[in-house]
Amino acid sequence: MTERPSVLFVCVKNGGKSQMAGALMRLEAGDGVEVHTAGTKPGSALNAESVESLAEVGANVAGEAPKPIEPELLARVDRVVVLGSEAVVDRVPGMRAEIETWETDEPASRGIEGMERMRLVRDDIRERVRRLRSELDQLGVQP
Repeated sequence: MTERPSVLFVCVKNGGKSQMAGALMRLEAGDGVEVHTAGTKPGSALNAESVESLAEVGANVAGEAPKPIEPELLARVDRVVVLGSEAVVDRVPGMRAEIETWETDEPASRGIEGMERMRLVRDDIRERVRRLRSELDQLGVQP
C-alpha cells in the first residue's frame, strides 16, 4: 500500500454504481485517495438519475464518462471493488490487489423505482465507501 492509496471501482456499464462509488470516495477523501472507475462492458453515458442523486449530496462526476478497465491500472491499484455480481473482473499478471465485491442494495427488487431507488443505492454505496476509507486509514495509510 502506498502513502496515497489507490482504488478502482468497477461495475458493468461504468455509468451508475461504480461512478457513484468513485464520486463519493472523492467527496469523502478529497485528494487523499487516488480514485478510478471502469466498466466490464462500458455504456455510452452516465446514468442521469445517478448523477442527480450524487449532486444532492455534493458529489461531482463532471468530466467522467464510461470507460473500460485498463490492465495496467488493474495491476497497480491497491484496491479493486466490484459493485454487484454482474461484473466479473479477471486478475492480470502482477496484480497486487484482491478483488472485493460489494453486493449493493437493490431497491427495485422491492418495487422502489426512480429517484427514490437511486437515493437508496447512493446511500448504501456511501456507507460502504466510508467504511473503506476508514479501513484504509486503519492500515496506517495517511492520505
